[in-house]
Amino acid sequence: MQEPGTAIGGPLQTRYGRFVIEVLRGQAQVDFLPNALTGLVFSVALFAAGWQFGVYGLTGTAVGTATARFLGVDRDRITAGLEGFNACLVAVGCAVFLGAAHPSTALLALAGSAVVTVLTGAAARILATWELPTFTLPFCLTASAMTIAAPGFQRVWHEDAGPAALSRPAAGPTALAFTDLWHAFFANVGQIFFIPHWHVGLIFLLGIFLASRRAGALACAGSVVGIATAWALGAPAGQVAEGTMGYNAVLVAMALCGVFLVADAWSLVYALTGAAAATALSPALAALLAPSGGHTFTWPFVLVSLAFLTAAPAFPRLRRVTG
Repeated sequence: MQEPGTAIGGPLQTRYGRFVIEVLRGQAQVDFLPNALTGLVFSVALFAAGWQFGVYGLTGTAVGTATARFLGVDRDRITAGLEGFNACLVAVGCAVFLGAAHPSTALLALAGSAVVTVLTGAAARILATWELPTFTLPFCLTASAMTIAAPGFQRVWHEDAGPAALSRPAAGPTALAFTDLWHAFFANVGQIFFIPHWHVGLIFLLGIFLASRRAGALACAGSVVGIATAWALGAPAGQVAEGTMGYNAVLVAMALCGVFLVADAWSLVYALTGAAAATALSPALAALLAPSGGHTFTWPFVLVSLAFLTAAPAFPRLRRVTG
């Protein structure tokens, strides 16, 4: 989601070497980082969650990148990994929500990783009118369509019951134990890839710090704000601990301070306010999407970030990143 600042050299100047770099950057761009080493660490994290997730992530990113190449997308975007991150999320999302072991899931992941490239082009053209980025909007559209449609196809849906569920009031204890807090801190980062395990989130966080200490610090700040907001509003402790309440806050904090707005004290406060807003919005979208299983994906991040970026020119103390 951000342009690259690193060059490809040595043996990676070969055709296949460049493609590998593009794929790894595509994985890293899920967290706005055009860094191949970070993408490699992210792959390690996905494989740590399960070898299927690692394979789905790499394959989806490769398909999205190859599709963009085939369609003649601007070379700079491909080199930056900007044509791979939505495809990565589509593929991993299929594995998580439809079952990684099913052949139908693998075929859907491949198809979705290609289709999301087309949606990326469409979203980019529409949002360019307002000089806004696509974020993960193409992924959200693709993943929502696939999960809503899946129960209607017997060869795709492998659960005994349908996903429909009415929204119910939050239940369960809200007090957070120390274990809940540190689990949530790392799980918030892992849940960006829909992985709830704290140790996987730790690996992802290390990958972020490898590329940028500022980005790592912002990811940590977003995670803390997500936890604090969810606790203050009375979210069930179990949901907070598994990271489902805070991962959108991590993405918003990173996006609005340093990636799309110049990093300073004003944008930091603005970004953390957005992080809190995304956390509060998550249950609303889960209720809205309850008939399809309540999968919010990264919708709260997308909606809040687009709203805050659209509003930014109205506030002179906030400056858009240029170039």
